[in-house]
Amino acid sequence: MTHVLSDSWTMTRRELARWGRQPVTVVVNLVFPVMLLLMFGYLVGGGRGLSGDYVDYLVPGMLALTMAFGLEGTMIAVTRDLDKGVVDRFRSLPMTNGAVLVGRSAADMLQSVLGLVVMIGVGSALGWRVHGGPGAFLGAVGLLLLFRFAMLWIGIFLALVAGKPELVQAVQILVWPVGFLSNAFATPDSMPGWLGTVVEWNPMSQTATAVRDLFGGPGGEAGHVWAAVAWPLALLAVFFPLAVAKFGRLSR
Repeated sequence: MTHVLSDSWTMTRRELARWGRQPVTVVVNLVFPVMLLLMFGYLVGGGRGLSGDYVDYLVPGMLALTMAFGLEGTMIAVTRDLDKGVVDRFRSLPMTNGAVLVGRSAADMLQSVLGLVVMIGVGSALGWRVHGGPGAFLGAVGLLLLFRFAMLWIGIFLALVAGKPELVQAVQILVWPVGFLSNAFATPDSMPGWLGTVVEWNPMSQTATAVRDLFGGPGGEAGHVWAAVAWPLALLAVFFPLAVAKFGRLSR
């Protein structure tokens, strides 16, 4: 177990070192969701069928959307290492199998925490307020990060399947329906019946609805908290072993 943690931390520090060499990428990943929040909050608007302040509805949805998007950076980093033979060199070392992937996901989770902090700050500047207690707030943040962790492992698996950086864009497009076929911007009640049903079953919608409830805003339903835990755990149960197994077969 000690070797697993040590190897994973070494790979995490390697990924963090890339931040200093690629600051533009980090900034773009932080600014893009802020632009979406400002666009939908001020330019597009919304809130049809919503009872309450739209900003209080929008910001938690945007926090969930932020956790779903931005996987292309992870996928490009993984495929670049594959394409340049870096992964093969790591696999030739006495290193725990999968430590490269764990280090990659750990570094990305740290960036996700930073992204949440930025988005919460911008949301507060727009007038969004948390009406729940500190425990509920931490629970909401925990659900958001759990969803992000599951999405990261989906991205890592898809990157291992793609194998080359130039194929990432084609694979990344599979993630977009998760973000936009959701209740991030509008309530399912304002949509056609069939579309509202699809949106309600979206794992991201479950997370967004649960965190809205924990934040004490409109559109929240307490019964969705269990689903916001179950969906990411189910996705992790599928894609984490798939990614590790795929990584183990790369050089065979």
